Amino acid sequence: MSVLQVYSSLSSSSPRATISRTLQSIASAPPINPPSCKALIQLIIDDLQAVIIDGSPSRLIRDDALSALSAVKGLGRIPHGAQVLASVPNLKCLMTLAIKLETAPDASNEALKCIANTLLLSEPARTTLLSQDIDGGNICIELLQKSATPENTFLSSRILFLCTASPHQSASFIQSIVETKRTHFPGNGTIIDVIALKLDDLIASMQAGIKMSRDAMTDLLKLTFNLLIHYPKLVPSELQYPALAGSPDDQKVMGDFWNSRLDGILPSLVRAFQTIPLSSPNPLTSPLTHIIHSLITIPVDSSSRAIWFGTLPHSRPTTPQLNSAEPTTSSLTGSSHDDQSTPKEHIERAISSVIPAGRRSFHHSPLPDSSSTADCASRAYELLDMTLAHFLPGDIDSDDPAVRDLCKIDGDTSLDEIVCPLVLLITRLCLGDDDAKTRIRQWLVPEDLDRTHPLEKRADLLGRCLRLLASVYHSRLKDSMGEMLYAMCDSNATTLAGYFGYGNVAGFLFHKGVVSAPPVSATSGAPPITASGLPINPITGTVEHPSENIDMTDEEKEHEAEKLFVLFDRLEKTGALPPSQNPYRKAFQEGKMG
Repeated sequence: MSVLQVYSSLSSSSPRATISRTLQSIASAPPINPPSCKALIQLIIDDLQAVIIDGSPSRLIRDDALSALSAVKGLGRIPHGAQVLASVPNLKCLMTLAIKLETAPDASNEALKCIANTLLLSEPARTTLLSQDIDGGNICIELLQKSATPENTFLSSRILFLCTASPHQSASFIQSIVETKRTHFPGNGTIIDVIALKLDDLIASMQAGIKMSRDAMTDLLKLTFNLLIHYPKLVPSELQYPALAGSPDDQKVMGDFWNSRLDGILPSLVRAFQTIPLSSPNPLTSPLTHIIHSLITIPVDSSSRAIWFGTLPHSRPTTPQLNSAEPTTSSLTGSSHDDQSTPKEHIERAISSVIPAGRRSFHHSPLPDSSSTADCASRAYELLDMTLAHFLPGDIDSDDPAVRDLCKIDGDTSLDEIVCPLVLLITRLCLGDDDAKTRIRQWLVPEDLDRTHPLEKRADLLGRCLRLLASVYHSRLKDSMGEMLYAMCDSNATTLAGYFGYGNVAGFLFHKGVVSAPPVSATSGAPPITASGLPINPITGTVEHPSENIDMTDEEKEHEAEKLFVLFDRLEKTGALPPSQNPYRKAFQEGKMG
């Protein structure tokens, strides 16, 4: 007999042990044919509806709820099963079960897992859940508000994250939850206040090593990111960059617009950024990466300066303590199908349009904070140093195949995806605060920097940043790194070349429209001499050594000239050098060569 036939043959008078074994066999059974799968799911849902919600006769009793919902979850892992669960009656039943079974947390969580899996496999189900017939979004916010364990927080956050992934499907819901004060929440706060409180709870859970705290914070931050990027586009919001006035919504980059209703999230995000345990050897893993994604969307200005950078004197960054990453258990179904897991497209668009921050007043969080000691500039610099030291050890070339292999160990990803968001955050800190910009630049190129050796060959953060400027394989990181260095040098080509040497930044400046070395300026801020008084070569950024006469034979001179000819010809053919700038072509045209 098939599992459908076996379950159909059961009745309220069947032995409880037989019913239990049948439900367990359904939960662990391999996929069954679509018609049987659909019919079996509906039978079990109807039985749960009868016994738990309606109080009518059923094959099942209340104690069977966990096993029955586990069976539904297993059957709903395939699209045919999810299609059945995506109907209004079935989603409403599952949501009601999650509430009515709150005294049996495992069963209640199993109902939420069924909903989350359904939303993952069926996008229309997300709109259905938010409909007035179910009001699942607001129910999940109440569950999130009341959540007492990381697993509760994780499941509620996962459902809300999926429901807010598309602003076209959930615009009215997003606007409503950001603006509606929740009477059962202390201080009548909005969803922003609920999230801020839960973030603080999860910081403590992560520090205590409580199971699923990383997963819970990750999905809570995915929800946060959705709200931060979508809400400012749905309502009148403050323009952060005047040049964008009149831009259509589909061209707005995250961080372009901001609304003060979102202000309350910053203190908790900063606390999480500063204090969550870091994974090792690569610190840029979730949930830290998702904290960075959210921070990128928030403008930096004088009114929020104390939150971003603290109020105590700043010191040079020190390497923070690393911890082994807690194993994650975020997969509800054992599958990795999370097509909404990273805000990659928004990050890419932001990298291509790095802009200064605007002005606005931030409300301080009512929760206790450590704003006096927090310094996001120092923390971000530390993280960049640690991350690049891991992926680019020593003075290895950034395009070495070993670098790409190392990235794959951390998952099927690239250095671009791992590091670009952090570099973008540092860029925004530099653009938004002059003091942060100055400090970051002084950490990277201090006055007493040893300039006796090539800067790009150094086995430290400075050398790694400069080598990335010449990268071929990591093109996005190459561009974003250039923007970061440019921002910390007052967005001035002369200053940039003065600190790092024109030769190291020539490619970046060429794409900025600067085709030749900018003139040396005494007002650029870049040091013309080292701390010990030695002149700095403007091309290399290293100490200027007196030129020595090199004796060469005519044959050797001719050989060197041929090498230069080939080099300039190659640069011209690849488009890196305009024909008018090729000295050999100009010499031929002017009749100066044989």
